[in-house]
Amino acid sequence: MRVLLSTYGSRGDVEPLVGLVVQLQDLGTEVRVCAPPDEDFAQRLAGVGVSMVPVGQSARALTTAAPSSADLPRRAAELIAAQFEAVTAAAEGCDGLVATGVMPAAAGALSVAEKLGIPSVSVTFQQLTLPSPHRPPLAYPGRSFPPDVTDNRTLWELDAQSIDALFGEALDTNRASIGLPPVSHVRDYVFGDRPWLATDPILDPWRGTSDLDVVQTGAWIPPDDRPLPADLVAFLDAGTPPVYVGFGSMPMGVAKDAARVAIEAIRAQGRRALVGRGWADLALIDDLADCFAVGEVNQQALFTRVAAVVHHGGAGTTTTATRAGAPQVVVPQVVDQPYWAGRVAAMGIGAAHDGPVPTFESLSAALTAALTPQTRARAAAVAGTIRTDGAAVAATLLLGTIERPTDRS
Repeated sequence: MRVLLSTYGSRGDVEPLVGLVVQLQDLGTEVRVCAPPDEDFAQRLAGVGVSMVPVGQSARALTTAAPSSADLPRRAAELIAAQFEAVTAAAEGCDGLVATGVMPAAAGALSVAEKLGIPSVSVTFQQLTLPSPHRPPLAYPGRSFPPDVTDNRTLWELDAQSIDALFGEALDTNRASIGLPPVSHVRDYVFGDRPWLATDPILDPWRGTSDLDVVQTGAWIPPDDRPLPADLVAFLDAGTPPVYVGFGSMPMGVAKDAARVAIEAIRAQGRRALVGRGWADLALIDDLADCFAVGEVNQQALFTRVAAVVHHGGAGTTTTATRAGAPQVVVPQVVDQPYWAGRVAAMGIGAAHDGPVPTFESLSAALTAALTPQTRARAAAVAGTIRTDGAAVAATLLLGTIERPTDRS
């Protein structure tokens, strides 16, 4: 059996697929992956024996460029066209398709599966895009909701209209080019009636609705047995556990002094600092021995050896830190990150920073809360409740879906 996994987004959209790849391979399934042409994505997938099929432009370049809201429809049209081209070729001979990543990319991939007549599953790595009467939707840039509208169901109707306005024309144009009819609503087409939610049910509990039969598999945590670099191990062994600070795939354009602020706030706590460079290219501010900078690294192993993790609140980083039992300070930047910050604070496993730009005072206050013995004890207790079988559950469900296909709509 052969399966195609298709995504477009940041590292947080690619890393979970690594976990699913490994589980599918263990079940004797051949796997292909379509993802942005970033070298670190290709290397990560190559590490589990998958040659990545590149689609679209570099995700890092697109994130750094931060296109304006007015440019979003054009960017989406380009991405949908790229999906149609790359996924059509990659899906040849495949028995099923998993679509995730940003909305227009998923819509394009699912359209290809529809044309080829192969079963498909739509997956999200955070629940905030799934319609729910229990909370409002996220607003797209430049398309804020009317301030006088507070009913959640009405807001979700407006959300569907925004998505159609942004992506509908480009999607239907590309669908027409391969003989497919237009879709009524892009969002409904992407999710269907039974979308998958690949998050941990303790960290991210889904409240059921009558509209969607959501399948929550648990987070897709990839196995990672890569040893920590020798120089990093030497730094860790040389003193007390440091505080890690890193912002993953976030460019941090609005917080250019993030590394300086973080290091000074960490030092003020009497702690050593470990700086993850990430897409923000964070760097040390001096050559003192109490600080160390690291690039790509096994965070699953690293986070068990730190005093706390200061991060942007991506779903993957939040889950990894929670599973490691490390207290967290979440400095949310965009999209779903304020949600994860709120979950960390509500569960008592860390602190939510107020806003995306840390200052010495604000970060110091958050660190003080996160570094208490009570927070560490709570973080350790919650760590043992996080499921580790999400990718295995998803792999088994996926193969069952392929063998017994159902109508997504």
